[in-house]
Amino acid sequence: MAGTIFRLLLTNTTSAHKNITTIRSINTGTVFYAARKGTRAKARAKKIQVEVTKVGFIPHNQRGRKVVKTVVNKHFSDEHKAIPIDDVYPMKYYKWVVYTAEDAVKAHQETHHPTMFNAPDAFIFAKIEFNMTGIKQTRFMDSFTRLSLLPHPFPREEERTILAFCKGAELIKELQDAGATVAGGTDIIKKIQDGQIKLFEYDYVVAHPNILTDLVPIRGLMKKRFPNVRSGTLDPNLKELVKKFAGGIQYKVIKDEAQPSFGSVEVPVGRLNMEPKQVAENIGKLLKDVQAVRPKRDGLFVTRCLLVSPPSTEQLMIDPFVFVDRTLSKEVQDDSDDEDEPVAATA
Repeated sequence: MAGTIFRLLLTNTTSAHKNITTIRSINTGTVFYAARKGTRAKARAKKIQVEVTKVGFIPHNQRGRKVVKTVVNKHFSDEHKAIPIDDVYPMKYYKWVVYTAEDAVKAHQETHHPTMFNAPDAFIFAKIEFNMTGIKQTRFMDSFTRLSLLPHPFPREEERTILAFCKGAELIKELQDAGATVAGGTDIIKKIQDGQIKLFEYDYVVAHPNILTDLVPIRGLMKKRFPNVRSGTLDPNLKELVKKFAGGIQYKVIKDEAQPSFGSVEVPVGRLNMEPKQVAENIGKLLKDVQAVRPKRDGLFVTRCLLVSPPSTEQLMIDPFVFVDRTLSKEVQDDSDDEDEPVAATA
């Protein structure tokens, strides 16, 4: 009897010990696996090669310091500089000479003579700088694009395609003579519906108000190119509109990303084989067109105007306020009640 009891106790004790060992292995197995997984990840990370970027020489007194980027004010001002008294002088120490537009063109004509740059028909560009500050001092104008028809056209390395919608044989003939690539009425609309004419092949699409109702069936095909007054593609004086799109100068004033109060544009205004007076009149027309979008605030909008003619790097400064007003009148400024107005009146 005693032996039987002893054997039962021994069997129970052994089975209980096995259960405890099994439970312990189950509970601690995930911990050991996680540890092994982390160790493997660290080992793999050590094998990854770190790409080292080479840095140039840094002076000992600047090592470990944060690099502070200095923002240079791009608005030009030489009011603090002296007026030159000699014919030859370093320009960075003295005020720039201000030429008339005609004198600047004549100076470029001399440097492009066959004996020098040998480019007597080179383009001449107007580089215009702006103060893009809006009505509020904390807001700035966005970049904008405009199209201006200069009084004296000149050959450019650019071809534009214009599709004009109108009614009447005489008007169609006038538009073709004015520079329209294709001009017509309902026959053009049918060709567009049949796929014979592709709208994306034309740079500009314009129309006369007398054919506007006939364009409704293809409105879905035209989408944003549907002629309207706001975009300047719908006008009863379609002949002048076609001339503007065919021979006009398209330019874009770009706001500087680092300094939002500064904007600039470079526009061709003629060739050096033109009369200096004609180029000057083109510059005046361009400046008046730009001045038409100035914000209604005090202060300058156009800040500087330079004439350049590649391949020469010479920049000749002219006075833009010979052609446009320096500031807006007080009456025009007070006329603006809406401070969010992005564009202003003509000065």
